[in-house]
Amino acid sequence: MKIKKILVANRGEIALRVLKTAKEMGIKVVTVYAEDDKNLPHALFADESYPLGAGALSDTYLNKTKLIEITKKCGADAIHPGYGFLSENAEFATMVEKAGLIFIGPTAASIILMGDKIGSKNALEKINTPMIPGYHGDDQTEGTLSKKAKEIGFPVLIKASAGGGGKGMRIVHQESELLEAIQGAKSEALKFFSNDKVLIEKYIVNPRHIEVQLMSDTHGNHLHFFERECSIQRRYQKVVEETPAPNMSDELRLKICETAVQISAGINYRGAGTIEFILAPDGKYFFLEMNTRLQVEHPVTEMVTGADLVKCQILVAQGDKLPFKQSEIKQKGQAIECRIYAEDPDNNFMPTIGRIDTIGVPTLRDVRLDCGFLDGTDVGVNYDPMLAKLVVWGEDRTVAISKTIYSLDEVLFLGVKTNRDYLKRILSHKDFVAGQTHTHFIPDHKKDLEPKEFANDNIAALIAAISFSKKTTVSSAVSANTSNPWTSLTGFRN
Repeated sequence: MKIKKILVANRGEIALRVLKTAKEMGIKVVTVYAEDDKNLPHALFADESYPLGAGALSDTYLNKTKLIEITKKCGADAIHPGYGFLSENAEFATMVEKAGLIFIGPTAASIILMGDKIGSKNALEKINTPMIPGYHGDDQTEGTLSKKAKEIGFPVLIKASAGGGGKGMRIVHQESELLEAIQGAKSEALKFFSNDKVLIEKYIVNPRHIEVQLMSDTHGNHLHFFERECSIQRRYQKVVEETPAPNMSDELRLKICETAVQISAGINYRGAGTIEFILAPDGKYFFLEMNTRLQVEHPVTEMVTGADLVKCQILVAQGDKLPFKQSEIKQKGQAIECRIYAEDPDNNFMPTIGRIDTIGVPTLRDVRLDCGFLDGTDVGVNYDPMLAKLVVWGEDRTVAISKTIYSLDEVLFLGVKTNRDYLKRILSHKDFVAGQTHTHFIPDHKKDLEPKEFANDNIAALIAAISFSKKTTVSSAVSANTSNPWTSLTGFRN
């Protein structure tokens, strides 16, 4: 069935991202908006847009019944969930298909399987997937968990089976910390995920976070679009992503990508997905988890491969074959994505609010700003603080870094405190430039990434130098020709 109209069950830049590709394919797009989003671009620029009302997320963007009712009312064939919100909600995927609509995503069975960290590990062990040494059994008593942790050897990582985003996660360096960590992880897991089941893994010191972009159709084709380096993180959330991953041999790159394809084929996956791996300093890699949706950082993959991943999603959802073979997918150049957040990195990354006076426009070639805001729109506290994604392509990594730093100065987001300057500090750090990244890069370089402050004597010397320079310039110009009007306009700039 050819899809003719899509409802995007999301907001902001991802809603606009889906809208763009759908329109290029000749597909009409319907968006939805909560009351506090009524002036955002996704509510203004679609073919149709419907209000979700005000209130909690459960009444708006997470209201499954209301979203399906609107989809049927407007005559759309399919729902694209974007990322976040309901994108990995198996119940929603089932409801959509039971309503006779197309869910542009994986099957509910795949979402359930890969959303359970323990269940997914059990399944993937059967197809010889490299796993981090650990315990993910059903016996959740403190005695058994303590015993298994000691057998694995410290340090260990305790994390919620149903969790994500660092919730229900504890690093344990020695036995004396173990019992408190188990209790804390279980309590947090129950609070956030209504499930206190945890697993224990060997904690890999200074690992890299490598993920592989996959796309699978319903005709037996399971393709990878190469890897992404996602090691620059704060609070277990990605900040800078890039592809190709630096300092990685072609042999290792191919092995990791082939492992990801093996996983996709092994579970008979459908649609876009990402396999995340932990890469140890010795070159060994282990399965971490699978995200059964489009990732925030998918644009860097699009930049180096030329593929439109949203278009692929739509083609797969309507039953088409993917239009290329694995051998035809190539990497070209280097792409970097920076997530621009409304937050204060120098105040423990606290979220910020305000009105965006001016966003700014990147002017260099091959630079993309995916943004869900307009000049004059407000940033509140009801949603994730990400304002935009700056995505830059260069013919090599040095050029890509330079263009990204330059472009960060162009996208101003005046009126709201953001992490732009902090991103520039990361990209300028000698270890980042050398490709020496790992998941503890930000905490390990905390001092280096702080803003540089001039001492009082340096500030005084700088002011004196500027003042002396201006006086000298004006004096010499006036003495040369006191009748020249250009020399008397000392503040004039052309």
